[in-house]
This record gives sequence, C-alpha cells and structure tokens, in this order.
Amino acid sequence: MELLFVQALSGLASAASLFLVASGLSIIFGVTRIVNFAHGAFYMLGAYVAYTLTSRFAGPLGFWGGLLVASLIVAALGALMEMVLLRRIYQAPELFQLLATFGVTLMVQDLVVVIWGADDLLGPRAPGFTGAFSLFGRNIPTYDLLLIALGPAVLGLLWLLFHRTRWGVLVRAATQDRDMVACLGVNQKWLFTSVFALGVFLAALGGALQIPRTTVTHYMDLSIIVEVFVVVVIGGLGSVTGAFVAAVLVSELNALGILALPKISLVAVFLVMAVVLVVRPFGLFGKAERAPRSSAGTSFRPWKPMTSIERIGVALIVALAALLPLFAGNYALSVGSEILVFVLFAASLHFMMTVGGLASFGHAAYFGLGAYGAAFAIKFLGAPMGVALLIGPLFGLAGAVISGWFCVRLSGVYFAMLTLAFAQIIWSVAFQWVEVTGGDNGILGIWPSRWASSPEGFFWLTLAIVAVSVALLRVLVFSPFGFGLRATRDNTLRADAIGIDRKSVQWAAFIVSGTFAGLAGALFAFLKGSVFPETLGIPISVDGLVMVLLGGIETVSGAVVGAIFYKALAIWLMSQTDLSKLVLGAIIVLLVVASPKGIVGFIEQIRHRRPPSPNGAGSSAARADASDALGIAKMKVAE
Repeated sequence: MELLFVQALSGLASAASLFLVASGLSIIFGVTRIVNFAHGAFYMLGAYVAYTLTSRFAGPLGFWGGLLVASLIVAALGALMEMVLLRRIYQAPELFQLLATFGVTLMVQDLVVVIWGADDLLGPRAPGFTGAFSLFGRNIPTYDLLLIALGPAVLGLLWLLFHRTRWGVLVRAATQDRDMVACLGVNQKWLFTSVFALGVFLAALGGALQIPRTTVTHYMDLSIIVEVFVVVVIGGLGSVTGAFVAAVLVSELNALGILALPKISLVAVFLVMAVVLVVRPFGLFGKAERAPRSSAGTSFRPWKPMTSIERIGVALIVALAALLPLFAGNYALSVGSEILVFVLFAASLHFMMTVGGLASFGHAAYFGLGAYGAAFAIKFLGAPMGVALLIGPLFGLAGAVISGWFCVRLSGVYFAMLTLAFAQIIWSVAFQWVEVTGGDNGILGIWPSRWASSPEGFFWLTLAIVAVSVALLRVLVFSPFGFGLRATRDNTLRADAIGIDRKSVQWAAFIVSGTFAGLAGALFAFLKGSVFPETLGIPISVDGLVMVLLGGIETVSGAVVGAIFYKALAIWLMSQTDLSKLVLGAIIVLLVVASPKGIVGFIEQIRHRRPPSPNGAGSSAARADASDALGIAKMKVAE
C-alpha cells in the first residue's frame, strides 16, 4: 500500500509537466485550430536550452532564472515560426498545417543533434530541492513536491489570465467564434501569435522543469507528443481544465499501471481514451464544434475519370516500370519494391481520407496486421506465399471491421485520435504477446516462394499487385459507392436527407482501406523477410499521412506521387547525409508553403487554371463536386 502511495505521488509530479505541455497545445488548438505536431519539439528545445543556461550560465541567471529565460527564448522561436510559416497557410486545409509542423519537427530533431550532440545530457539539481524526505519508509524527492504544487498553481494562473484580463476574454471569444472576433475589429494576426507564443512557452517550461528529474535526449519530442495528444483529447480540445484532469489521469495510469496491471500498462491510457471518446465523443470537458469544418478531400474542381489518352499514359508508365529489372541492380530493385509497397499503403489511406474525408492517425495498424497475417500463415500453417498474400489482407480487414465500427461514430480530430488509440492497442498486443508474435524479437524467415525469390521476380509481382490494387481503388472512387461516400463527406445533412446512412458508408470505406493496407503489409513482410511490432507503430502511420498530404488530398491519385516522392527522397537522403531529417523537413515545409494543395494538386491547378469567377472558382467547383456526388448518390438510392 505504501508503494502505491509513493507511486501515486510520483505520478502527480509527472502530471505537472504533462499538463504544462498539454495546456499549451490545447490553447493553441482552441484559437488557431492548428494541431501542432511540433509541440513536442518545443518541449525538447525547452529542456536543451534550459540545460545550457543552467549549466554554463548559472552565475548570472541562476537555476530558476535559466528555466524562465529558456522558456521565453523558445516561446520567441515559436512566435517566429507562427509569423513566418503558419500565417501563410492558415487558409490551407488543416491537415497541411499538421504536415508543416511535422516538417519543423524533423528539422529540430537533427538541429539539436548538431548543436548539443547525440549523447544524453544530465542537468543540474534544483537549488533548495536537492534532497528527499522519508514517507512510509521510502524516500520521496522534494522536487516532486514542488512539481505537484506547481500544476494547480499554473491552472489557477491560466484561469485568471483567461477570465480577468481583456486579452483572455478575446482569446475565449476567438475559441467560440473567430469570425465574430474579426468583425469586432480585433487584429487576429497578433492575437494568434500571442496565443501561439503562450502555448509554446508552456511547452518549453514543461521541458525545462524535467532536467532535474531525467536526462535530456533528442528523443524527448516523440516520447511526449503522443501522450500530450492523448491528454488533450481525453480532456477535450480547447479546455485547459480538461487538460489538467486528463494529465493527472494519464500520469497516474502510467505510474500505477506498471504495478497493478503490468500486462496492459503500455496501452492503458489508449484504452481509457478509446472508452472516453466512445462514451463522450468530444472529451470530458470538450464541446461540439458549432459549425462543421471543411472535410479533407473537398476538391477545388470536380473529379473526372481518366480520358483514354490518360489511361494510355498510365499504362506506358507501368510498362516502363516493368522494364526496370532489365538494367537495375538488386539494391535498386529492393528500393523500388519498397516504394511500390508504400504506394499501395498510401493509396489505401488516401481513399479513406480523400473520398471519405476521414483522416486516420493509426493506419499502420492494418498494414501491420496484414504483415503479421502473412507471417502467421507461413509459420503456423505452412501455407505457400500465394495463400499468405490472401490471408494477410483478411487480417487487415478484420481489424478494420472492429475498430472502424467505433471510429466512424466520431469525426475530425476525435476520429483521428480514436484510430490512433486502436492502433496503439494492437501494437501493444503484438509487442507483449511474445508466445505468438515473438514480441520485440519479431517473426523471422518470411521469404517469398522460389518463383518470386529473386529481386526481379518480387519486383514484378509487387508491381502487378500494386497496379491492380490502385486501379481498383480508383474504380471505387467513381462507382455509386464512391459517389455516396463523397456525398457524406461534402454534406452530411443532405446525404442523410436522400437516404444515405453516413456511418454505414464510412464504415465500408474504412474496411476497404484497411484491407488494401493489409495487402501492402503482407507484401512488406515478404520484402523484409520478417515482421516486428514496429510495423504497427506510429512512425509508419505518420509516414502514410505525409505521403498523402504531399501528393494532395484534393486529388484522386495524389497518394501515388506523394509516396514515390517521399519514400524515394527519404531513402536517398539517408544514404547521402547524416542530416536527412533536416533536409527532408525543410523540403516538406517549402512544399507546403509553395503548394498547400500538394504536388499533384499544384499541377492540376496549373493545368485547369481559369479566370476567377465572382463567387470564387475554388468554392464553386467544390460545390459542383458535392452536387455531382449527391446527385449520383440520390439516383443510386432511387434505384
């Protein structure tokens, strides 16, 4: 019992820093509607800058002064990023803003290694809080007591700031209705900048306060950002009080779960998030958005099937790709096969995001399930490769059927976070069920059959499967099912009025997407010859999102171009420089600023550029696309 109490105190201390970071993210989202993926990077920068100031400039600043100055420096960097980068893309689709902040995260990861090195750094102790006191025969750091008191104090200060100052009133008003605040003459640019700076300051302070408790590493951003997303979603996006309650809940689950329920400790917080979102879709303290937000995939011009000339052009490109084994080496063919696998993975996610307007943060779950399904067929059933390639997608389908049934009941960021929760639950099962999955050791020896064992044979097999699969997905886009799905994406109320069941249609799209992702995962298992839990991990899901967004979510086939560009560039940069993340992040940011509609979207916009109409060409085209989708869906219902 005493051990549980001490662990609970440690959890409360961890909750303080988690609350600081989460409250900053919640404030930024509440006003700017930006899901700031770079928030973890600012947390990490706060720790690194605080380490430098407290270790090398401790004389003039002191320890506490160093923490405060470090947080202010990082806040200034955050404000600079908002003014230089985010102001340019506020009108872009929200997911492109997420992509831009992801690019910044990649850049910061390499920059901290260049400036501070790759070794872990140990910061100084906090003056006056270096000792410990005994409780129930166990030593408890006095610094933990300071952090426990700090959380409620910061919550109180934020409440006073938002309820007792004019700036706070404007911020709360912008959270409710930004357009009305603009009509009142408030300078939204500087309001957004100040809110962003405050959010970054809180994140940096949360990182700075960790240096007496833990080492400073260049992995800190990824270790905190997922937990922060979980906290703000459980608490309710935009709610500081919700962030505080959820931070305490998550931290206590992490602290006590390892003692009480060690088997599910890795996934306990995601189980809680899934339950909260299913029961209360907007979080514990969140509120439903008053106005529906634009769906991902709404096109700037109506989609049209390929013309005969375009089909011939695509066939020629596939034929040229099929000639690659005639002159390319084994390494190039291996890279080509990997790019093709991720083309199919990105295309499956693109179908759900673009046609269905459903942005998933956990699509790697079905990719990984497909890989494990193929591996199980080989290892436990002794099945040949052809059968394994059929069983793999069935695993992806089964996972999508179960998780999709819950996920399609939500929308927007909450839908995305619930997909992340299910993905982490599946990852935890694969990681801990050692008897079946091999755990961290994985499943080895998943090799292709003899007829496809050569690099050339496997490349041709992968090219054929991917080409047919992408073609099938495109056929679905222009089928009655695809038009019905686009109708629910563009106007849910009108779709309901003509008899289209949104949940059923989106669930079907979720299943289709998960099945094709499972097929990509099965191919990936044979390409690598093994399967590990990392195949189900968050980085794979993030890569899929980046590929789709780079290609363009307002296009039918953008994922193909996005996957080829991103994967080929990432592999090439890793072979050319140690700063591959810095260069790749910079390229992503430049592409987002130069072409918020993605690579293919930018090309399509140039090809179909027309004089702007009085009502706006983009909006009228989007309405035309929505009307086409609703009209065809209505005819299908009438049939």
